Amino acid sequence: MWMGSIRMDMAVGIIIGGAFTSIVSSLVEDIINPFLGIFGGMNFDKLHWNIVGDVTLNYGKFLTAVMNFLIMAFVVFILVKALNTAARIAPLS
Repeated sequence: MWMGSIRMDMAVGIIIGGAFTSIVSSLVEDIINPFLGIFGGMNFDKLHWNIVGDVTLNYGKFLTAVMNFLIMAFVVFILVKALNTAARIAPLS
């Protein structure tokens, strides 16, 4: 029975993680990037390098993905740190 609980916890974590990923992507693309565009005068999504003809290297989209990853990693780090602190303060018996 204990193994079923772990599987359920894992399934819930994966579902919440997927939903959280879309929230972080929206945060970066819809809130952070426009502010960077206002103050920095640039839009990361439109940054590209024309290689040959219509072939482009869209490094702006890559920068957006890197920002998504960094924000996600920071939030996961804070959550794990908070859970570890809570476990130290009130260990389960």
